[in-house]
Amino acid sequence: MIDQYGRTISYLRLSVTELCNLRCRYCMPEDGICKKDHSEMLTEDEMICAVKAAAFLGIHKLRITGGEPLVKKNILSICERAAAVPGIEDVCITTNGTLLPGLAEGLKAAGVKRINISLDTLDEEKYRYITRRGHFDEALAGIEAAVAAGFDKIKINAVLIGGFNDDEIPRMAELTVKYPVDVRFIELMPMYDSGEFGPSAYVPGQKVLDILPQLSETPQDGGVARLYHLPGAQGNIGLINPLSRHFCGSCNRIRITADGQIKPCLHREAEYSIKGMDEEQMIAQIKKAVAAKPEWHGDLSSEHRSHAGRNMNQIGG
Repeated sequence: MIDQYGRTISYLRLSVTELCNLRCRYCMPEDGICKKDHSEMLTEDEMICAVKAAAFLGIHKLRITGGEPLVKKNILSICERAAAVPGIEDVCITTNGTLLPGLAEGLKAAGVKRINISLDTLDEEKYRYITRRGHFDEALAGIEAAVAAGFDKIKINAVLIGGFNDDEIPRMAELTVKYPVDVRFIELMPMYDSGEFGPSAYVPGQKVLDILPQLSETPQDGGVARLYHLPGAQGNIGLINPLSRHFCGSCNRIRITADGQIKPCLHREAEYSIKGMDEEQMIAQIKKAVAAKPEWHGDLSSEHRSHAGRNMNQIGG
């Protein structure tokens, strides 16, 4: 698929649940969410139907997201069936990692090739604070389980938050020396309901380069992250800068929420429902959504918040 701005759309991010076992402050409310009725959410068959429709239109990369996708009881079945869809070449998953010790090997066997693990701090107390309930040792065990399972690529995603973890940039970067992983620093996005983060929370990705002058630029992989490398490291450092250096001009993705809404743009309210549709109807709706994909997401800053209309757990991280 090619949108009206000449961008080839080849990447689908499919959320399988809005629920999560953590309550990260920039992602979801402290008291969680009002759980929707089962009838309002996509069934497993509808999810696979959507993947087939997307693949028919040229989507070849699929990322499974949430909420926390690993709390979904049928997550292994979803991954296995999605990986078997003709045209889908790459199935990835984004997780907070805490449930990986029991699921990493199963995910690998189901066809998941790459895994992203969200981890914003290496400090136990700060981890408890940002997640509101998590334990750092569980996240670390998840990373080690992923490494042991032998995924093609493991990436650790750290959201940069001024006054919270910007002092940990060197420690986080050292994970690429200790483990065969990439560490990606992501600028904090001013999402729909993340009002507790004021202007000082927004740290530009450039700060990573200022703090780590020993980084050298390394060959890029075509993704949204600018890649760098520490001397002696096993993996790369990535900078994802949706505020200071947005990548809308090369955006190749669409999102489908767990309740069956296609979002052509993360930061716009526009949504196109596929709930209850068959594959042919989904194909038509995906075409409609791609045709409406905007040129860019608009200004994002502490003064100009996202117009997503949802929290991140309701969209898919």
